[in-house]
This record gives sequence, C-alpha cells and structure tokens, in this order.
Amino acid sequence: MERKLRVLVACEESQAVCKAFRSLGHEAYSCDLQDCSGGHPEWHFKEDIFEVIKREPKFDLMIAHPPCTFLAGSGVQWLSHPEDKHLPFNERRPHPKYPNRRADMNDGLEFAKKLYLQDIKYIAMENPVGLLSSMFKKPSQIIQPWQFGHEATKTTCLWLKNLPNLTHTKIVEKGEREVFASGKSHPKWYADAMRFAKTKEERQRLRSKTFQGIANAMASQWSEYILANENN
Repeated sequence: MERKLRVLVACEESQAVCKAFRSLGHEAYSCDLQDCSGGHPEWHFKEDIFEVIKREPKFDLMIAHPPCTFLAGSGVQWLSHPEDKHLPFNERRPHPKYPNRRADMNDGLEFAKKLYLQDIKYIAMENPVGLLSSMFKKPSQIIQPWQFGHEATKTTCLWLKNLPNLTHTKIVEKGEREVFASGKSHPKWYADAMRFAKTKEERQRLRSKTFQGIANAMASQWSEYILANENN
C-alpha cells in the first residue's frame, strides 16, 4: 500500500473510527481520559489529548469528538432559570439545579475550538446540532447514519479543515422511533440506550459511539483523499 497515515481520534473510547483506519493499514490511535472499550488498548492513549498532539512524528489527520454534554442544543434549557425566559439571556439567573452550567458550556466551547485550531493539516470535528454552530462557526456538512447504511437518525455536524465532505455510501430507511409517555419521541437506538444502559456513563458511551458505516466512510474517503493530494 501507499504510506501509512498517522491518525489521531480525539475523545474516542469506543475505537470505532480508530479501528476503521487500522483495517486499511494506517497507524491510527484513539485518545480519551478513560479506558477504551474497543478491545485494543495498545492503540489507545489514556491521557491529555494536547500532550499527545505534541509528539513526533506529527499526525497527518485528527478526527475529534469533543464531549457534547454541554454543547448539544438539547441542553440549552438548563442554562437559565425557568422563571426568566422573558428576560434577555444575559439578564437571566443560572438554573437552580445546574448553577455551573454556563461555565461548563464555556469550557466545552473553548476545548472544542482549541482542538479544531491545532497545527495538524487535516482535521475533522464532529458534534450534534448545538452551540458550536452558533458560537463557533457553521458546520461544513450535516450527516445522518441512514446515509451510510444504518436505519437510524442521529443528526451529526462535521467541521472540516482541508478535507472534503463525506459522500453518502448507502441510503436506507430512517429507522423506527419510539414514543414515550410524555409524548416525546426518540429514535429506537437512542431509546434502547436510555432503557438498557445500567449506568449514566454507559448510556453516554452508547449514545456517543460513531456508527460504523460513518466510521468506515471517514477512513476510506479521507485517507484516499489525503494520499491522492500527496501524489499530485
């Protein structure tokens, strides 16, 4: 094969993307502050991502999954006191249950921005629809699992530096939804994660894992693009 790319997958414990690149022969590593669950600790850095980035030789590509707990649009309701909805945002009190939510949000934003601005030529950052779109920059592309062979809905934004948009690989049905007693509905895969996960941490892992069809598309399309650019 052509030369191996050095790939760093930031904030990934599942190793879904890491293993997709490894399957193509590239030197890929996941990085997270927790142990990996993907079965290959020898490909995992359990340490500060910014310390790993400093290492030599440099990484050709980084795919970053900054934690979305405080960045997703679904969490905006917890930023302010429910009685202050009529006030301008900067005049609202913190939410009584989550008084530190705004500080956590700002920390999350700064972390994501810092990842995207690292001195790595090719960078992809993903997150759900949320604050990055309004407080950082508009995403380069928005994708769904059902565009890559999974009958599921999970709106995912991509911010791309020197990389092309992903090409859809297999369009399928959008998948089932489950309606809860409250009247709200969620995709079935999400509802299953809520129902069957034994802990909050396990639920977060299940909800954040990259669908394999998307991981495979990232590995094949972006590695091909980078190597083709080198040969031009």
